[in-house]
Amino acid sequence: MEREKKTVTPEQAYARMTRICARKEYAPFEIRQKLQRLQLPADVIETLISRLIKERYIDERRFTESYIRDKLQFNKWGRRKIELHLAMKKIPPAVISDAFAQFSESQLNESLQTLLEKKRRSITGRSDYERNGKLIRYALGKGFPMEAIIRCLEKMDIKSYPHDPQ
Repeated sequence: MEREKKTVTPEQAYARMTRICARKEYAPFEIRQKLQRLQLPADVIETLISRLIKERYIDERRFTESYIRDKLQFNKWGRRKIELHLAMKKIPPAVISDAFAQFSESQLNESLQTLLEKKRRSITGRSDYERNGKLIRYALGKGFPMEAIIRCLEKMDIKSYPHDPQ
């Protein structure tokens, strides 16, 4: 049985988007995708997005700050991974850097030590060198900068890093 596609008027789409945006922060790119799925014409989509921005349902800066806070707190991501995901949501680099200015380096790297300590208990390797290499790759994958990882490993009193020839 084939399902009939319901046509959505611009006002219905606007009402739907205001409900969605009232519950959670969204990037304009995400709202644009939702509106495109409703098969609205491009000019109507742009008009609706402009209206949502004007009425402050969508705010790139607010979304970016909220996204950074959430990813630091819940996902334990580093700056680089957060920047990459924000870029995938089409947030301008200037907005991203302004939002990161709200956070100190210690806030951005706060979860790194506990992540490394927890991961250290679960990894195996033939030598300290190999285990530390795995720790470093893990932290890089989480988006932390190499300098912060090395500082954290030194604080944890781990010797023989993969970048140190011994």
